[in-house]
Amino acid sequence: MINIRLKDGSVKEVERGTTILSLAKSISGRLAKEAVAAEMDGVVVDLNKAIEKECEINILKFEDEKGKDVFRHTSAHIMAQAVKRLYPDCKLAIGPTIDRGFYYDFDIDKTFDASDLEKIEKEIKSIVKENLSIERFELPRDEAIALMKEKGADYKVELIEDLPDGEIISFYRQGDFVDLCRGPHLPSTKAVKAMKLLSSTAAYWRGDENNKMLQRIYGVSFPKAKLLEEHLHQLEEAKKRDHNKLGRELELFTTSDIIGQGLPILLPKGAKIVQLLQRFVEDEEARRGYHITKTPLMAKSDLYKVSGHWDHYRDGMFIIGDKEDEENAMALRPMTCPFQFMAYKNRQRSYRDLPLRYAETSTLFRNESSGEMHGLIRVRQFTISEGHLVCTNDQLEAEIRGVIDLVNFMMNTLGIQDDVTYQFSKWDPNNKKKYIGSEEDWERTQDNMRNILDHIGLNYVEVEGEAAFYGPKLDIQFKNVHGKEDTIITVQVDFALAERFEMTYIDKDGQKKHPIVIHRTSIGCYERTLAMLIEKYAGAFPTWLAPVQAKILPLSEKYHDYAHEVMNELQKYGMRVEIDERAEKIGYKIREARLERVPYLLVVGQQEAEEGKVSVRSRVNGDEGSQDLKTFIHRIMDEVAERTLNYESKQEEK
Repeated sequence: MINIRLKDGSVKEVERGTTILSLAKSISGRLAKEAVAAEMDGVVVDLNKAIEKECEINILKFEDEKGKDVFRHTSAHIMAQAVKRLYPDCKLAIGPTIDRGFYYDFDIDKTFDASDLEKIEKEIKSIVKENLSIERFELPRDEAIALMKEKGADYKVELIEDLPDGEIISFYRQGDFVDLCRGPHLPSTKAVKAMKLLSSTAAYWRGDENNKMLQRIYGVSFPKAKLLEEHLHQLEEAKKRDHNKLGRELELFTTSDIIGQGLPILLPKGAKIVQLLQRFVEDEEARRGYHITKTPLMAKSDLYKVSGHWDHYRDGMFIIGDKEDEENAMALRPMTCPFQFMAYKNRQRSYRDLPLRYAETSTLFRNESSGEMHGLIRVRQFTISEGHLVCTNDQLEAEIRGVIDLVNFMMNTLGIQDDVTYQFSKWDPNNKKKYIGSEEDWERTQDNMRNILDHIGLNYVEVEGEAAFYGPKLDIQFKNVHGKEDTIITVQVDFALAERFEMTYIDKDGQKKHPIVIHRTSIGCYERTLAMLIEKYAGAFPTWLAPVQAKILPLSEKYHDYAHEVMNELQKYGMRVEIDERAEKIGYKIREARLERVPYLLVVGQQEAEEGKVSVRSRVNGDEGSQDLKTFIHRIMDEVAERTLNYESKQEEK
């Protein structure tokens, strides 16, 4: 008999070799029914795994994030099995879980359409009903390769051959279906009570456009049909907020095939929002001691060779001229740091000059692959609130605190402070070629940054392999309406580039020393921020950001002159106003303006013209009745000055 420590701190005695599922049954029949996997000493394992030694076990249910991951992983296998039954000649690629669901890639000589997805869903239901046991087994490398070759699984053979020596090669079998997989999985197929295949698309093998194009199917799954219904309802709501759809409907941006993918055009309303954000950011940065620079959009390869971008980031850059003629090649800038470093080197610096804070509204260019680009979130040309702080080691913590305070101020102002998470992105010590600097440099800098983040009190997760090639970073993450997480703001500590660029300062002791550089954005990429705000507010922007703050609706042509008087008066105070002079009924005009998410509608007729008033309808309060024009103007001015987040729409009676 051995003792098992449970999540609640209690200890349970079981016979050696007992499976985790049997342990769950001995605790509670309901727990065993709801269990999907377990953590054994922190490692997620199958419920069928035998307990051979004393350990700590946490039974996972679907409600747990790690439980959802196992549930979705099994769902991907069930979908793949269904596809193989219907299309035996297709080849399986990979089928990972993603936020809110899963996908699987198939090499098949067809494009999946809606009718195909329906057939696959029907076959999935059959597999679930068959209640197939899911079993894990392991094979030596040679036998694993032989098995996959026998099944014609070319992509699996490639994956096995890429595994490092000594790696455990495991498979999972459910009925006649076998797939290469590290697991874990559900004990059987019957737990997947509800699955929906959402869409299909093309995708390159391993995300490389030089590889073969595969067919990808996305799906979601749940242990109860009710949960699926709720999720599908949420997806419908998300579609209404999707910036790629809503941003075009509200005429904030557009795209053109003749211009190119990943190169959006900001239309006047979208450009106005970005202009307001840029002015806000630049003014706030100046108030906090930043010095603005304006640097070139391109440079010779020499600059990028010094910075390391030429060796570590060249595939992501747009090269001008012959790529093979490195001596004469130039490149559009993917970031501004090397340029601002040269601004620092304009003259010799003293410790009295530090900290020195540079800021720039930078237009950058990155050669994103076609499969990665999406609306305003991932594009090839974008504008960013970039900044670099040059400081001494003693000043580092204070400067990072100042940067995070600026970032928090921006997020609070935009109303997204409760929608973000923090990620401490570290280097991957097993892939040292990806980075510059020694292991000692990396570990020391990461320890230092971790201590600073802990002193500040940030709640963050650590992720390996996501650091910049020159230093660790804090990534502030935001999820779009579809659950995909994107980085909106970064704060990076750079221990290497100052030395590479021979950036120095004269210290108190008269010696030349290399400073530390903090790379940061204050509001991130403006295009991505605009996308995020469209989805956050469903296009109903706060008054200070709304491209049109008030729309004047005259009851008839007789009141056009007064409508223009009202507009002129509002514009004197810098307000953004439009008039709807169409010969339409007022009810129709109101409905149309509400669809445009305008914060305030001002109806004017005979009484308003005679009394110098406006009849106000607001997004928040609905019909507010007649108000003195001056009173209304002061109200709007206060909202704009305080950047009030008045975006909730009131459902008016029909």
